[in-house]
Parts: sequence; C-alpha cells; structure tokens
Amino acid sequence: MADEQEIMCKLESIKEIRNKTLQMEKIKTRLKAEFEALESEERHLKEYKQEMDLLLQEKMAHVEELRLIHADINVMENTIKQSENDLNKLLESTRRLHDEYKPLKEHVDALRMTLGLQRLPDLCEEEEKLSLEPACHVISKFTGMHLYALCAKPRVGPGIPKSQNGSRMNKERENT
Repeated sequence: MADEQEIMCKLESIKEIRNKTLQMEKIKTRLKAEFEALESEERHLKEYKQEMDLLLQEKMAHVEELRLIHADINVMENTIKQSENDLNKLLESTRRLHDEYKPLKEHVDALRMTLGLQRLPDLCEEEEKLSLEPACHVISKFTGMHLYALCAKPRVGPGIPKSQNGSRMNKERENT
C-alpha cells in the first residue's frame, strides 16, 4: 500500500507537472506573441518618429520659403517706394523746367512776332515725348498722388475714358 500511495503521489505530481507545463507553454506562447507585438510597435514608433522628423524638415523648408517670400515682398515694396520717389522727383524737376521754358518760349514767340515770324510750336505739338500727358494716368498706389501733364492742351484728362468702353487704367482707378 505504501507503494501504491507513493505511486499515486508520483502520478499526482506528474499530473501537476503536466498541468503546470501546459500552463507554462500557454504563457510562453502568449509571451512570444507579446514580444512580437512589442517589436512591431517599436518598429512603428521608429517609423512614426522618422516621419515626424521628415515633416518637421519639410515644415522648416516651407517656413524658410515663406521667410524668403516675405523678404522679397519687402524688397519689392522698398523698390516701388523708391521708384515712386524717383518718379515724383523727376516730375517735379520736369515741372520746374517747363515753368522755366514757358516764359522763355513766350518771350521768344513775342520777339518772333515783332519780326513777322510765326510762333514756335508748343511742346506737345513738337514731340510726343515732351508731353507728359500719358503720365496723367499714372496713379501712385502708395501716395495717392495724381500726376499731371505739362502740355497746355491735354487731349484726354484723367478720369475721362478714351473710348466708349473706357480705358483699363480709369476702371482700375474707379475700383480703388
């Protein structure tokens, strides 16, 4: 009987070992699956971080591109302002020269009349380049200043359309 009891104890131990081994195998299988999931998630996390780095680099490239565009806009604004200032200076200088020319021409015309000669033609009749009439249509966006013609007889004044359809510049002026 003692042998029988000993055999029964051993059988019980073997049964317990078997159950524990099966339980251990199940846990081992789950553990392998968890390790594989862990490794997979680590790979995904690494890929996500690489993608984030690429997106940040792209963002910085766009930020730099925007900065360069803003710098170009600032340069163009300054260039436009300088060009407008230069244009205004040239127009003022031209106006002063015209103011000097006008009395001198009137004096020369009076002298010519005393000698029976014809008057000299006006500037705008003489050469198209000497008339600033096209400058009448130039409007400064930044200063809002209307430039004027030096010609004594302007053919078309600012704001008057040249045709029934009107000029594009006049339409732009009305829209501003």
